Amino acid sequence: MPSLIVDAGQKATRRFLEFFTAQIRNRNTRDAYHRALVDFLAWTGDRNASLEQIEPIQVAAYVEYLMTIYSPPTVKQHLAAIRMCFDWLVTGQVVASNPAASVRGPKYVVKRGKTPVLSAEEARQLLDSIDCSTAVGLRDRALISLMIFTFARVSAVTALKVEDYYHIGKRSWIRLHEKGGKFLEVPAHHKVVDDLDAYLEAGGQADDSQGPLFRTAIGRSGFLSERPLTRQDALRIVKRRVQAAGLSERLCCHTFRATGITAYLENGGTIEKAQLIAGHESPRTTKLYDRTSDELSLDEVERILI
Repeated sequence: MPSLIVDAGQKATRRFLEFFTAQIRNRNTRDAYHRALVDFLAWTGDRNASLEQIEPIQVAAYVEYLMTIYSPPTVKQHLAAIRMCFDWLVTGQVVASNPAASVRGPKYVVKRGKTPVLSAEEARQLLDSIDCSTAVGLRDRALISLMIFTFARVSAVTALKVEDYYHIGKRSWIRLHEKGGKFLEVPAHHKVVDDLDAYLEAGGQADDSQGPLFRTAIGRSGFLSERPLTRQDALRIVKRRVQAAGLSERLCCHTFRATGITAYLENGGTIEKAQLIAGHESPRTTKLYDRTSDELSLDEVERILI
C-alpha cells in the first residue's frame, strides 16, 4: 500500500483497494495499473506531496519523466491508470478534484503493428518440426496450431478447459474466454481438430471436462500434470520450439495471431470477418495485424535500380 494512501486515512485506503477490486475485472490490467499507481505515488511522495496536494503540474512532470524511460504506449497506460484511479477517489470524496484530468499524454498513432509474422511456409515448418512422439510434443503442436487458426490471444488459449473444445454434429467448436468476461465461439479448423484430437487421446484428459485443456509437463518424463499452462509457460514453449525449428528468436505467442490473420487475408478473407474471428472491437485493430502489403512494398522498393 503506497504511503501517500495510508497517510490519507482509512477512507482513502479502502477506496484505493476498492478501485482494483470493484472497477477492474481483468487480472492483467489490474496488475499493470497497480504497478503504475505505486510508482506514481512513490514518485510524488518523494517530493513531499500529500494526496490532496497533487496537482496537474506534478502529473505533467511525471509524464515527462516517464517519457525518458518508457515508450509512448507505456506512458499512456500509466497516465490512464492515474486518471482512472483519481476519478474513483473523487467520486468517493477522498480528494476534491482529479489532477490528471487535464494532463495530455504523448501522441501515439499506430498504422502497422510491430509483431513479427511468419509466412505460411514458415508456420508449417514450425508445426512440422515438433516431435509428436510424446504427449508433450502433441500438446505443443496443438497449442501453436490453435493460436494460428483461431487468431486467439495466448491468455484465452491457456484459460481453455477441456469442455471448451466441443462438437455439434459434424462440426467442432472452440469456446474462447476473451477479455472483459466475453466468450467467443469459433469453428475449429480441420487441422486444429486433428491436432487437438491427437493431443487429447495421448494426454488422457478427454474425460476431465472441467480440467485445463493445456497442462504442464511432469519434468522431462513426456507426461502431463493436472496443472494448467500459464502465459509464461506458453511463451517458453514457443521460444523453445522456434529455436529448434531454426526461426527468428523475436517470435512470440502474439506472432501466431498476426500470422493467422495475414494468411486468412492473403487467401481472400475480409477484414470484417477477420475482426469477428479475432474478437476485435474495431476493424482498425485487425488491420494492424495485416501484413499482406509487405511483399508488395518490397517489390516496389526493388524497382530502384542504381
